[in-house]
Amino acid sequence: MSDPASEAILEATRASVLDFGIRRTALSDIARRAGVSRMTVYRRYPGADALLRELMTREFGALMEEIAAEVDGEHARQRLVGRLTASVARLREHPLFRKVLEAEPELLMSYVVERMGGTQRHALALIEHDVAAGQADGSVRDGDPRAIAQAMLLLTQSFVFSGHIAEGVSDQALMAEFQHLADSAMRPAP
Repeated sequence: MSDPASEAILEATRASVLDFGIRRTALSDIARRAGVSRMTVYRRYPGADALLRELMTREFGALMEEIAAEVDGEHARQRLVGRLTASVARLREHPLFRKVLEAEPELLMSYVVERMGGTQRHALALIEHDVAAGQADGSVRDGDPRAIAQAMLLLTQSFVFSGHIAEGVSDQALMAEFQHLADSAMRPAP
């Protein structure tokens, strides 16, 4: 939804989550911050879970689109590796993602081990498109584009969700390894 009231509700939700975390975010606080009634919130979103999913989809979908537009390269594989690397770095620094990961990591667990969310599906579609473009320009190895895209999504997620626990290695060194892994996994055989 992109009407002004829905945007105000999503912005109020974002502010509330950053202030209090997801579990302590109340619909009454969101309504007050957005300058709308609680019924207005309920008419647009069936509950707090739907509202939070919409917020996450909006935030991270916009970030992925920004990165896709910003990162360029000589060929599709180079663009894709650059986009994946930028996604890891920017998601790990994103205030909303950090708040959830630091305060309530268990809420993200279902997206790691049980099911894919809307944001993950969106990311998968972008990656699959880039893989197919790479296969067309010869920069990505042969194989099922969907399977390669899934593998790249899982690799990226592992660095986003778990990269902060790496010990004895700088972020730059870790990101260099990520780039090497992603590039090597998609590079055509010599």
